[in-house]
Amino acid sequence: MLYHWYEMGHAALGPLRAIAEQMRYLVESPFNPISQTPVGRHASAACEVFERTTRRYEKPAFGLTSTRIGHRSVAVREDVVWERPFCRLTHFQRDMPAAQRAADPRILLVAPMSGHFATLLRGTVETLLPNHEVYITDWQDARSVPAACGRFGLDDYIEYVREMLAVFHGDVHVFAVCQSAVPVLAAVSLMEEDGDPSIPLSMIFAGGPIDTRESPTAVNDVAVSRGTDWFARHAVTIVPWPYAGAGRRVYPGFLQLSGFMSMNLDRHAKAHKDLFHHLVTGDGCSAEKHREFYDEYLAVMDLTAEFYLDTIDQVFVRHALPKGEMMHRGRRIDPSRIRRAALMTIEGEKDDITGLGQCRAALDLCAGLPAERKIHVACDGVGHYGVFNGSRFRAEIAPRIAQFVRVFDPRSKLILTRPVTPRRGMAAQLAAGHDPADVAFTFAAANDAGPAAHPVRGR
Repeated sequence: MLYHWYEMGHAALGPLRAIAEQMRYLVESPFNPISQTPVGRHASAACEVFERTTRRYEKPAFGLTSTRIGHRSVAVREDVVWERPFCRLTHFQRDMPAAQRAADPRILLVAPMSGHFATLLRGTVETLLPNHEVYITDWQDARSVPAACGRFGLDDYIEYVREMLAVFHGDVHVFAVCQSAVPVLAAVSLMEEDGDPSIPLSMIFAGGPIDTRESPTAVNDVAVSRGTDWFARHAVTIVPWPYAGAGRRVYPGFLQLSGFMSMNLDRHAKAHKDLFHHLVTGDGCSAEKHREFYDEYLAVMDLTAEFYLDTIDQVFVRHALPKGEMMHRGRRIDPSRIRRAALMTIEGEKDDITGLGQCRAALDLCAGLPAERKIHVACDGVGHYGVFNGSRFRAEIAPRIAQFVRVFDPRSKLILTRPVTPRRGMAAQLAAGHDPADVAFTFAAANDAGPAAHPVRGR
């Protein structure tokens, strides 16, 4: 009944939202004499804040219609190149000659299925586009998938990853963000064991909960203390009519959102208070930044109950992968079998969702990879979202990714000569004038004895 009560509450607030919206239009009308008075501005701001805090936010569009390559603008369109009931593989096709596109590495960006839509990685895609052919997993909202399409658990997620990697025939670098790191590592482990020729050239994990025993966060503590059965009883409900997925058991997105919000409730409350102040004072730029962020952050999707409970049980409660106990349809998953795909792990010092060391654990699990094919990047002062989005990602992390994939891409002639795994002092290096692309790695051309940075477009 939880979902039904939520829908009833949302419907009950509908008339009030409509009144608030109409009142705002009335107060803001240039023909209204009070529109520019303190009373009018306060009334308009109050109506907008009320409407925004009580509305339902639908899935946003990626909206990436162009990218800048060098000094010119290049058109971009979205093409769906692979599709299943729970996921679409979208290619951001750049309007360039095929030969030019083929010269850039291909990156498969595996978005996390953790409550938010893949559009949360819009900034990630935008940053990667000038230098890469970018593909992204656009996971579907479980409440929109008919129950007749069947279940979708962690095993199915792993199979989806394998099928998508097969589309590229081995010519791709897979970039897994947050939750998706676990099934991607599992999928590549199985592919290596099977001798699958479609294994990716490299794997990049950003903030992935590979081993949640390391530096456990509040998220990890709650999962361990409650246990899987508690979540099955209290966090799983049934999609009501008239959604297409009516009857499907799900972990609803509004519960996940409430969990996200409660972790930093004071910050979100202050943000909405600041929005009110910006609207009253006429600070349109700050108000628009707030709208852009929360239009994305408050748009959430439902997860299938089986996938949610599998993830809670295997990743957060039993720590199955690092213990060597994770199974996929009766087969044990062994990352030490990986020999061909290079590995980069990225962590943020202030990550309050995936603690320090949890993602880096993948380097130890992939014991079969030689040291020169494994890289770790630790970012001072960066939180969870900062390892895959935002100004620090654009300035410090994306250049490392661009160079890393070129080292292990057949199109490039670069070789990695001196891997560095900094944990502290990165900010000091940047302040001292070091190029962000050189803080983590030193590269050299294959035919040159001296170090040389690879010319990455858009820098």
